[in-house]
Amino acid sequence: MDPYEDRKRKYLSPLDKKEAKPLTSVEAFVETPAEIEQGSVTDQPLFPMASLFEHIIELRKQIIKGLVVFILFFIFVFSTINIWFPYVTRGHSLIILGPLEVVKFYMTISTTLAFGLSMPFLVHFLWGFVKPGLKEEESRFLGLYAPVMLVLFLMGVAFGYFVVNPLSYTFLVSIGAKNFDVMVSASEYMHFLVMTTVPLGLLFELPIVALFLSSIGVLTAESMKKIRGWSYIAMGVGSAVITPPDFISQLLVLIPMVILYEISIYLVKRIERKQIESTAQ
Repeated sequence: MDPYEDRKRKYLSPLDKKEAKPLTSVEAFVETPAEIEQGSVTDQPLFPMASLFEHIIELRKQIIKGLVVFILFFIFVFSTINIWFPYVTRGHSLIILGPLEVVKFYMTISTTLAFGLSMPFLVHFLWGFVKPGLKEEESRFLGLYAPVMLVLFLMGVAFGYFVVNPLSYTFLVSIGAKNFDVMVSASEYMHFLVMTTVPLGLLFELPIVALFLSSIGVLTAESMKKIRGWSYIAMGVGSAVITPPDFISQLLVLIPMVILYEISIYLVKRIERKQIESTAQ
């Protein structure tokens, strides 16, 4: 009994290759009626190469535009550093531990500020790249709330710069001044400044994240209420991680996080009410 049923099977074992009729150059690209009925032997690739190359080229264009914007901002920030630098240091006496550290410090702070200034443009370029692949509700949501996300991020950074940073810096320096001659290096000060501003800008995005998860059906106001206690504990741990090791800084960060969490519950509940009213109509 022939296990291949008179060679009707589409694939043969290596032992049968000798008996298989070689295909000519024309027959290799022509499908027989049996192949058309059962499916072509040369199936199409899972990802068309032409489409893949188009996406890569488009991504490359967006990355290049983002790099150009970043470099322009870097040149502007670095060339004007003597003008805005006193506003960053707030008049504090900072020290430099070596001649090369001056250049390193200027490069670091210029890179950080240039990245922050170019962030809206980078997000816009990436938005133009991913927009065609998003669902309609995701595209509508991001297109509507993208400006709000930028405003909330700037509000968080401003809150850290004007409230959290000066209070925590004064408190920590005053503690050390009782027993030590406190000398703060420029690099340590900038590290402290970034640590007390940028994470707050990200935390202020909590309402938008909650609204997005609610719009795709992952989060509800009732579920946020049920895990409110655990969420407060998690926010307390998070505020202790992202802030300097003092109680004042942690409390200054924890209070806005709790307020933003309650605002998120209110906004999600309001959206759910609107969805119920729209479906009822």
